[in-house]
Amino acid sequence: MSKTASKQTSARAIEAVMASMPINQVGMPSKDTITGVTQGVGKYTIIHTREMDVYETGAMGPGLAPAVLAAGPPGDNFQGTARKAAKLSISAAATETFRDVKNLVASLVADGTMIARKPKILTTATSKRVVEEERNVHVTAFMYAASREADNDFHLIIGRDPKEASEMYMTMELSGLPGAAAPSFPALKAARDAFKSFFTATGATLPGLTYDYYQPPIPVKIDGSLFFDMTHASGSRPGPASLKSRMPVIWEVHPVTKIVLG
Repeated sequence: MSKTASKQTSARAIEAVMASMPINQVGMPSKDTITGVTQGVGKYTIIHTREMDVYETGAMGPGLAPAVLAAGPPGDNFQGTARKAAKLSISAAATETFRDVKNLVASLVADGTMIARKPKILTTATSKRVVEEERNVHVTAFMYAASREADNDFHLIIGRDPKEASEMYMTMELSGLPGAAAPSFPALKAARDAFKSFFTATGATLPGLTYDYYQPPIPVKIDGSLFFDMTHASGSRPGPASLKSRMPVIWEVHPVTKIVLG
């Protein structure tokens, strides 16, 4: 990826990129949400949008400046509290391999069962993994979009091969980092660094609070632990507006412990 990335925000540049996309291309944002395009990230184009998770809108205060939306939170440390203990831990289970997001989703305990689980999964900072979350997975898939949440997690929207007849997506998160003494720190830092270097090697910016989409979707191999996001048991579910209707679960791979892009 030696070519330097170039961001353009003019209506003409955006129209040109959209016109070059295949007809009926899956995993694309709504055209009216696109704010710019960056080309030169290897063979990939980054499509910048104003799409944003509803729950993130107030996370960093009202009236966010465009620069804040574009960059997201500073640093790499985890800045959240909800289920912090679970999010920053790695299961000790053996790794299961999945070559399709659809098969991974089919293997999960139903959302309704997890929400009604007794004892209930708490959302406090000390909430640890429950037995259903004691699973590690290796997934071969494609990355369609990403954002950087207010808690400093990179929120990846991972889906099936675009050649498949039906779409399906799932959230997988590169966690903000725990303290350096935490057992999970080396793996989480290595995964986060690998993700960042894929883009910064070309001069491309990382996603901010609003979603970036990738065309074509980027092949990816991900390792990590499964996590049930109880904070979305009610209200707005996570994911960009253009894709969330094809995101059937609030399960995640969180944290990602290894990622290979491209």
